[in-house]
Amino acid sequence: MSKREHLETETDTSGVHLWLVLWKATRSLEAHAHRNIQGFGMGQSDFGVLEALLHRGPLSVKELGAKVLLTSGSMTAAVDRLADRGLVARQDDAHDRRSRIIHLTDAGRELIEKAFAEHCVAMEKAVEGFPAEERSVLLRSLRRLGRTAEDRF
Repeated sequence: MSKREHLETETDTSGVHLWLVLWKATRSLEAHAHRNIQGFGMGQSDFGVLEALLHRGPLSVKELGAKVLLTSGSMTAAVDRLADRGLVARQDDAHDRRSRIIHLTDAGRELIEKAFAEHCVAMEKAVEGFPAEERSVLLRSLRRLGRTAEDRF
């Protein structure tokens, strides 16, 4: 890249350039996370389901799908895979006979506690070049960007 092209890139604050840079950064972080999660013998959706149950406790399939951004069909497939591995179990919802509550089994809790701790270390490595102050500014800015973008549609 020439010096001129580099300067143009550095000064381009357009919405489309911001989106492109954010998209590329997200893909890089996602690839790092994906490689780490694969090491636990699961995909990102299964990891997300287990992580949500670890930190939120038992949830209905609908609530769980909303937390991990999966459709109803994808949630059913993920819960089936995890149940077949003995990592989650379904229970009837005492308040709604149409709903099922998903919870971690002891084996599921053991796996996700270990996997999540290791994943935290791996993701910390991915962002170790950013001091806490810069992370704090970035987090506030990204949250604001998300809210602003949502308000436009």
